[in-house]
Amino acid sequence: MQLSEQEIVRRENLQKIIELGINPYPPEGWDVNAHAKEILEQYDPEKNNFQEVSLAGRLMARRIMGKASFAVLQDESGRIQLYINRDEICPGEDKTLYNTVFKKLLDLGDIIGVKGRVFKTKTGETSVHVNELKLLSKSLRPLPVVKRDEEGNVYDAFTDPELRYRQRYVDLIVNPEVREIFKKRSKLIQSMRNYFNEHGWLEVETPILQPIHGGAAARPFKTHHNTLDIPLYLRIANELYLKRLIVGGFDGVYEFGKMFRNEGMDRTHNPEFTSMEIYVAYKDYIWMMNMVEECLERVAREVTGNTEVQVGEHTINFAGPYQRISMFEAIEKYTGIDVSEMDEDALRQTCKSLHIEVDPSMGKGKLIDEIFGEKVEKHLIQPTFLTDYPIEMTPLAKKHRSKPGLVERFELFINGKEIANAYTELNDPIDQRQRFEDQLKLAARGDEEAMALDEDFLRSLEYGMPPTSGLGIGIDRLTMLLTNQHSIQEVLFFPQMKPEQ
Repeated sequence: MQLSEQEIVRRENLQKIIELGINPYPPEGWDVNAHAKEILEQYDPEKNNFQEVSLAGRLMARRIMGKASFAVLQDESGRIQLYINRDEICPGEDKTLYNTVFKKLLDLGDIIGVKGRVFKTKTGETSVHVNELKLLSKSLRPLPVVKRDEEGNVYDAFTDPELRYRQRYVDLIVNPEVREIFKKRSKLIQSMRNYFNEHGWLEVETPILQPIHGGAAARPFKTHHNTLDIPLYLRIANELYLKRLIVGGFDGVYEFGKMFRNEGMDRTHNPEFTSMEIYVAYKDYIWMMNMVEECLERVAREVTGNTEVQVGEHTINFAGPYQRISMFEAIEKYTGIDVSEMDEDALRQTCKSLHIEVDPSMGKGKLIDEIFGEKVEKHLIQPTFLTDYPIEMTPLAKKHRSKPGLVERFELFINGKEIANAYTELNDPIDQRQRFEDQLKLAARGDEEAMALDEDFLRSLEYGMPPTSGLGIGIDRLTMLLTNQHSIQEVLFFPQMKPEQ
């Protein structure tokens, strides 16, 4: 391994620390009783609070001034100034800890523990007057130098996306604002979970390794189970298992989980992503639209403090009600073409006239979806329910109660991207079998995303599934909206990357 000059120096410092009899990686922990942010927000000189604090974090800056020095400690909550006096941390004759270890052998990025009392300096900065200091972990690699001035402007920032995503641990250390994205992501999930739990719906877990890749139109990842000697697939959706639980007698079930689709990668797609799916018995897609409006308005308010969220140049309003428009109406609105009565040949010709690339494997559903994706999606900025899809596009949804050839389905679009997908679920096992068989014909034509036929799921429907509405929400894309991020990689701790060269 080729070491840089700084890495060599750090290893030399490590050895000198060991020779002084100090363990650079001590086995015992450090009793933390305060954090930088709470001290900065709550310290009051008149109350004389925070007089026995114990903090731990990274040494991010150091200014040595003879017998006394200032330093900056960064913990999970933020940064705080330390005041370190030689005679306080070395009360006896031996001043090695200050003169040698702190001044010469500690490096920026080292993790330290400190104890002391909080005070304000002559310049009014809240600081910790340290009376005990201990090295908790030696850092052998230098951190990128990110400079910030008093106004908060950043210089020499660690901004290369390739490095930031590949070395997320470094990104989180030197770009503390990135941590806030993931805190909001966690808050989003918790808010949604609380909403569902308050309604009495049960959080469940379903298999990730599945013998049949069902529940969505997508290309799966395939693996092999050695003991059973069978192929298995990483799930592309958990829909068919959750519906089995509705058959089993639960009135409402939901799951937050990873899905895996062996498809392309771009700013809104990652091969593994997080989805929330929920199924509620005795409901339909109209009820589900109302529920989604109420849930997302609450989530936006709890995550951002407001129902209006800035996303790029747009201010998105999550307060309901949301616009509702059918797929055929939307296509006609933005293309001037009525595709509602077209057969496959006419749709193919329409795609050609609109300069949309298609291939022979695409049936009616795929062709309509291509027209919509190319010509309509980008216009749906404010939350919009796109409703009433052609039956060919949705093998798992119930036929529309009043519009032949359509199903009761909606997708929620925000800022030009799909965020949620929902149906009045198909619970007729005979109709479902026919839909699956139609999918097999598409697969025979070369459609790699066509659904497989799941006999056990059909068997479960034959026992009877109550009228049900189901919903899936893309958690990553929703997080992008609520944190004003334009790439899915920004809201995933460890996005999929090409191997390092």
